[in-house]
Amino acid sequence: MTDQLPLIHLRAIEPEDLDVLYNIENDTEVWNVSTTNVPYSRYILYDYIANTKNDIYADRQVRMMIEDENHDVAGIVDIINFDPKNMRAEVGIVIKQKYRNKGYAMATLTRIKAYAANILHLHQLYAYVNKDNNKSLNLFERSGFVQSNELKDWLFDGKEYHDALLMQLFL
Repeated sequence: MTDQLPLIHLRAIEPEDLDVLYNIENDTEVWNVSTTNVPYSRYILYDYIANTKNDIYADRQVRMMIEDENHDVAGIVDIINFDPKNMRAEVGIVIKQKYRNKGYAMATLTRIKAYAANILHLHQLYAYVNKDNNKSLNLFERSGFVQSNELKDWLFDGKEYHDALLMQLFL
């Protein structure tokens, strides 16, 4: 990765994003680093896009598309499991294969941290990261997250359980 991060844009999901969302949500490689373990139909994803309020208080989440400088979709970022009482939420990022290892995840985390602090006024962001996923752990640590807890057998990949690290960032 170069010292300069790529220029990104974050925007709401549009109906035109259905195919991109469908491909990302049904990529079984991504399932190993998330809590998803079932495929999503186009109908379910279309219904989600059509009915989301894009209001963190109503939906308890915000999902945004990550675009490169040419407005091509590079990935998705989620702020989920919003807890309004304690002003915290979980963050998750999926970067499309051709954009990986080029700074897009770090650029996205930088933007999401500012959004969470300055717009949503969150106190804390957190992420669960597979203990063996060194690239993700390095990304979150470089972005200011700290490891606060190890969760034994937290993630199941369909064959075996993996320990996860709870990474926290206080805003």
